[in-house]
Amino acid sequence: MASPGGPAPAAAIRSGTRRVLDPADRVAEVLFGLIMVLTFTGSLSIAEAGRDDVHAMLIGALGCNLAWGVIDAIFYLMSSFAESARSLIIHRAVVQATDPREARRLITEALPPVLVSVLAPEELERAGQRLRALPEPSDRARLSVADWRGACGVFLLVFLSTFPVAVPFLVMQNAAAAMRVSNAVAVVMLFAAGVAYGRLVGRSSLAFGCSMVALGSVLVALTIALGG
Repeated sequence: MASPGGPAPAAAIRSGTRRVLDPADRVAEVLFGLIMVLTFTGSLSIAEAGRDDVHAMLIGALGCNLAWGVIDAIFYLMSSFAESARSLIIHRAVVQATDPREARRLITEALPPVLVSVLAPEELERAGQRLRALPEPSDRARLSVADWRGACGVFLLVFLSTFPVAVPFLVMQNAAAAMRVSNAVAVVMLFAAGVAYGRLVGRSSLAFGCSMVALGSVLVALTIALGG
């Protein structure tokens, strides 16, 4: 977020600036989609299930993840809009501040603590000057193209994470065998999500992979038990 001459004027003030679906978001969305579909496959009684039951389960799983993908995408847009509005409010406040100390305080509160810790007061002052030199800020917050791309990414991750777990029921006639393959696919996907998260936070990938499998199993069991 910082350029050689100090924080970038527009981007730095937006403390929550994020890439379109950063790795943590991706892991969370895949985990969410997996748990949703596993609540359907896990509730299927293999001993009594016929093709009609399997078909109904698949329709329910796909429909549920489709709906939650849309809902989660809307929540993402709401969060992005709130972030944009907050950035605009801070920008205006910095521009209108008559006391340099107040401007520095506003910028400091908008930036991540780790970034603030390495910035001198003079750098914060230059950032305020650069913000004041920018054209008049917009009169209202708006969603960017990146925000809409992020919402589409959220929807696709939640919805498409259904398919690897559901495919065995589509291509295999034996429901019991399909369930075993589906569960194996789910375990692999949960493990992969845990490995990715472990690498993201700088911890043991193997430990986090196993922990994610355990966490996913507990969450699915809890959701089924509560009637989810």
